[in-house]
Amino acid sequence: MLSFQDFCKLIYDKDFRWIYLGRREFFNYLSDEEFIRRKFWHHRHRKLDLENPRSFSEKLQWLKLYNQKPEYGQMVDKASVKDYVSSIVPDLNIIPTLGIYERYEDIDFSKLPDKFVMKCTHDSASIFICTDKKTFDFKNAQKKINKSLKKHYYMIGREWPYKYVKPRIIIEQFMVDESGKELKDYKFFCFNGQVKCFSVDFNRFTNHRANYYTPEFELLTLGKKTCPPDPSQKLDKPQHLDEMIDIAMKLSKDIPFVRVDLYNINGLIYFGELTFFPASGFNEFTTEDWDNTLGDWITLPPKTTEQ
Repeated sequence: MLSFQDFCKLIYDKDFRWIYLGRREFFNYLSDEEFIRRKFWHHRHRKLDLENPRSFSEKLQWLKLYNQKPEYGQMVDKASVKDYVSSIVPDLNIIPTLGIYERYEDIDFSKLPDKFVMKCTHDSASIFICTDKKTFDFKNAQKKINKSLKKHYYMIGREWPYKYVKPRIIIEQFMVDESGKELKDYKFFCFNGQVKCFSVDFNRFTNHRANYYTPEFELLTLGKKTCPPDPSQKLDKPQHLDEMIDIAMKLSKDIPFVRVDLYNINGLIYFGELTFFPASGFNEFTTEDWDNTLGDWITLPPKTTEQ
């Protein structure tokens, strides 16, 4: 039931109205292009130029519509991508899979270790970390997982790679790095097989920040408004950085843009995930210049659309 306050926001607050109606699949009738144009206007308050896109956000929207390759579906499926990655980089460590399920009700938690990670294979952010089965909120996880399984993630941002990904649940081994608290992931921004920069997240569960670096580990002024950089954080050069860059280059070969996420766990490199459209291509950077700079790094390929 919609509260009176939310009802008023639905009438007068266009940002709230877009989110509210979008989550209820009100815009599903729109074509991909029309939806993307409207969503771009909502986020950026300017028209999307698909004829001559320049910025990073514009070119990612173009790639949604005109760079549709069948293998991309396997690459975003959190279960199937492991086989794909192993075929490209056979010696890359993969976080062990404890089980894959089509229904939450099929999971026998008594057979799982006390610590594990559970997430959906077909979307983003549907992740639950269990560090103690005695205190884990199974009912909340079940409610949210089942809700996610019913959603067609592709419709939320019209990210074509997700269009045919089967909704499933994957449970993985719980992993931590030398901190003993979390995994520090390294996100490599790759353009046609070339790493132009990478980010390192820290304080993920307190005061989340992310710094960006060149492949030579020089700090950049690049940052996202939602997760700004913190130059005061003096991070040591990541162990095996050159090796991680080499892996990212192999996994991103011949792809206009993809972000390759890797972990460095106790001296071993593990695969994280592949992301074609960070924040669905609507990230706002700390300055507009960076949106254009990253856009300049993307060379748009010939159009390839679903047959």
